[in-house]
This record gives sequence, structure tokens and C-alpha cells, in this order.
Amino acid sequence: MTPLTPITTSRTPPPAGPAPTPAPPPEAVAPLVRGIAVLRRLTDAGGTASLSELERATGLARSTVDRIAATLARMGYVRLDGRDAVLAPRLMELGNAYLAALRLPALLGGHADAVADALDESVSLAVPDGDGIRFIHQATRRRALSLSFRIGDLLPAERTAPGPLLATEWTPEVWRRWHDRRAADPQDRGFPAVPPRPHTAPDAVFAAAVERARADGWALDDQLIEPGLIALSAPVRTPGGRIACVASVVSHTSRHSADSLRGTLLPRLRAAVAAMERTLDAPGPSGAPGAPSGLAGWTGASKQELGREFVESLARGLTVITAFGDGRDELTLTAVAEATGLARATARRALITLDHLGYVTTRDRGFRLTPRVLALGFPPLSRTTLTRVARPHLAELTRRVQDSAALAVLTGDEVQYTAWVTTGRIMDVDIAVGSRLPAYATSVGRVLLAALPPAERAARLGPFARDPLTSRTVTGPADLAVLLDRARADGYALVDEELEEGLRSIAVPVRDRDGTPVAAVNVTVHSSRRTPEACVADVLPELRATAAAIEADLHIATRFARVPTL
Repeated sequence: MTPLTPITTSRTPPPAGPAPTPAPPPEAVAPLVRGIAVLRRLTDAGGTASLSELERATGLARSTVDRIAATLARMGYVRLDGRDAVLAPRLMELGNAYLAALRLPALLGGHADAVADALDESVSLAVPDGDGIRFIHQATRRRALSLSFRIGDLLPAERTAPGPLLATEWTPEVWRRWHDRRAADPQDRGFPAVPPRPHTAPDAVFAAAVERARADGWALDDQLIEPGLIALSAPVRTPGGRIACVASVVSHTSRHSADSLRGTLLPRLRAAVAAMERTLDAPGPSGAPGAPSGLAGWTGASKQELGREFVESLARGLTVITAFGDGRDELTLTAVAEATGLARATARRALITLDHLGYVTTRDRGFRLTPRVLALGFPPLSRTTLTRVARPHLAELTRRVQDSAALAVLTGDEVQYTAWVTTGRIMDVDIAVGSRLPAYATSVGRVLLAALPPAERAARLGPFARDPLTSRTVTGPADLAVLLDRARADGYALVDEELEEGLRSIAVPVRDRDGTPVAAVNVTVHSSRRTPEACVADVLPELRATAAAIEADLHIATRFARVPTL
């Protein structure tokens, strides 16, 4: 693998904010251009928009929007919910490809998290994107007054602490584009992540801030984004001396003044940056594209099945992005074609299109992803929760089995239900989201207790028998231990009228990227509808398929972002 270096390009990257879009080259893939426009509009809308809104926002024909949405849904990148298109967690694999190829979040994210814990302040890592800055890592403190920036958010350089530091390496062309963008967008409306605000300071003020940052080696944002928000930044440099990224500590004027933030935290920030730079000195992984992904066959089959509703060139163009990753930061055309299974001519046209739009850049004969890939859905999706990930899968499970389905997490010796989907029948099982029930008497509780180490399990259950909820409730510690051992071995738990007379439920765990159960999904039925044997024979396979689908989305979403379980 090539050494870790900042992205250098054979041309100046497009400006971060609004600017006239140059005409695409003749080889550009028009459906890919249009599909990316739809994804960008969905991202700017917070992840959800009606198809009519997308038609108006992109200027595309409604039939074109419908075909793009159908293709993205087939890829698992969006979910069609009535008249709305909703970004789906699988889309994050595009941003994950960039972040993995960049290596910085994997190498430095732990350092940033440790600094955030030590200082009890939010810490971020940012890289340049044109004349703006884009976040690649966020370690945010959970407070009532907390930072709302997300991984992938783009900010105007002049309104941030990292901006002056990154601008010390701008070329004259980037400076020209910055001036043009400021003139064309005097209120920063091209940056959805920040509140619009008229430019009150002349361009020379930012130029002076850049020179101060060059001399001092750090920069300060004193309420440039919005009143009350302050930040202190320092550059993290590669062994060659270039800026790899900028680390920032972000606080509020209720906790620090700008002077106290600098005086108190700058030495500790510099110590953390020094540790980050030592990490960058370590050799990185090397990797090869590996076996073809089978994309060409999959897209061809999808085209045959869906006909003109499936835009094959869009699907192929987006999947080119996933050829990049850990140990594959720079790829030749041949390597991209081999990784995707596409013909060289097809891969070449996709790369030309992505280069034109600013999502890849070229250096000699190699291609690299740019931070702009994060603009394809990553900001809103990086703030998702396990409940949001699971809910559409629970709805599909309920549709298939025609019984209520739920998601729950273990809290102490209870389970808390975080999602519940009912069938809509007049007589149906309906437990309010947020409800807590004793873990020992529920299928979700037992499958989660079963995964705990014996000592922790015993501590949560206690040494004494629990109160029976029905005549069938198992309450004795020894008897419960036998049931939990069985659930652990079987991979599921079935509770038969132990929580309430007439209710029967079966549950399986949902596991994180490390294989640790973090939640459980269950189906609850009336005892007159299914026997215990029918629950195992008919419902359990559907439950396991649902848990696998939730896990697949969760594993993609949590590769570089945190996904809360509550």
C-alpha cells in the first residue's frame, strides 16, 4: 500500500459550496450522474423525502426519479415507504469504503475518543474537501446541550477552527474557488449542516486567520458557527509533514471561554496530536482487490427481473466505490475492474463520471476516493439508532408471520422494548415502546440473559426465587439456569404463558460486529394461534432471517459510527 499521504489530485477538486457545474465529459454515465443527484438531495433532506419532492429538487422527470428509486431500493440503499424514499443503512458502505481507504478513523479514532473522555468535551477529526472541511470522526458528549455535527458533515472553512489550518496548504486555485463560492453564496446556504448567516467579515479576515494558524500551529473558532459554540484545533501531520487531518476540541461558552479553552486544553490537545502522529508512523496494511464481487452477474439478473425499472449503469457505477477500502486506498483501472467483475470499459466510464463529480481523484494512473463520498447519505445515517435500523425489518417480519414482533434490550434485570410492530388485528398483542418487563419471564430477556457470563447472569437474577406472574412462570434460580443454558445452546428462547396467560413468544439475539448480543427480536402470539412446536418450526426460521438482516445493516452502520441501542 502507498504511504499515508494527503490526497493530491491531477486537477483542482470542485468547490465545496455551490458553483456552476461544468458540462460532463462525453464518456460520463448520465444515469450515474442523475442517481447521485437524487442521493445528494435525500441526504440534504435529512434522509427522507417524497418522490415528488425529489422530482422538484433535482429537476428530473418523475419517471426517471421512480426508476432511480427502484434501483436504489433493489441495492438496499433506500427503502420505499409509501410515497417516500428513505435512506437505508446499507448505503453507508460507500462512505465506509472511503473511511477504510483513508485509514485515519481506524488509526486515530481511539485517540480522539480517549481525549474526549479525559477532557469531557466533544472531539472531532476533519479533513479538507475543496474549500470546506468534512468530519471523518466524532466523539460527542451526550448532554442536553450537545454537538449536533455528524460524520460526513461539510462546513465552510472560514467558519471553523480546522479551516485556517487546512487552508495553509491551499493552492491558488482553491483560494480562487473559495472567493467565488463566497460571492455566489453570501449566506452559506450551500452548507446544510450550519445555520445560514450573512457574511459580515471581508475575505481578508480569513486570510489573516490562516497566517496566524500557520505561525501558531493551532486555531480557534470563537462562535463562528453559532453563538455559544467554541472550538480549538491542531493539525495532525504525516511523517512527511503534510496535514493528514485536524483534531478539534469543541465546547460551549457555558463551560469555557475562548481564552480558557486555549489555555487549559491546548497542551493536552497537542499531547494527543503527538500520540496520533506516532501512530501514523506505523506501517499500514497492504491489500489487493481480491476476487470479483459478482456485481456484473447480479446487476444483469436484476435488469432481467425488473426490466427498464432497474438502471444497471447506476448500480454498477455506485458499486465501483466499494472496490476501495482498507489496504486499497489507491487502485488502477484494472484493479477496479477486477474487484467489481466489470469490463474495463464499464469501470473506466464509471470512474470518469465519479472523477467529474468530485468523488474520486486521479494521480498518475491511480484512483482514490475523496471525502465527498461521505455526502452520499453518511451524515443522517451516522446518527441512526438500533431501533431505526430494526423497525423496517420488524414490519416485514410481522407481514410474513402475521403476528406481532418486537425489539428489546436488557437493562439490569429487566428488558426494555424499543420497537414494536403489530398486525393491526382487533385482538392483538401490543406493548408500548419503552415498557419494561422482568427479563426472567420473557423470551427476549432469557435469550439475552443466556448470553451473559455465568457470574453476571447470577448477579442479575439474584439468589432467590422471583415472583410468579402466572401459574406457569419458572421462578427458581436453578430452574432458570437450566432454561438459560438451553437457550444459549439452542440460540433461541421460547416462553409459554409465563408472562401472561394465553401469550406465547419466541426470541433470538441480535449481535454486534464482535458477535456480542446487544438486543433481541421476538414474535408474540396468542396460544390459540400457534403451538410451541409451530413457533419453532414456522416462526423461528423467519426470526433468524430477520435478526440476520438487522445484523447486516447494524454491522455496516457501526463500522465507523456509533449506533445507540436505546
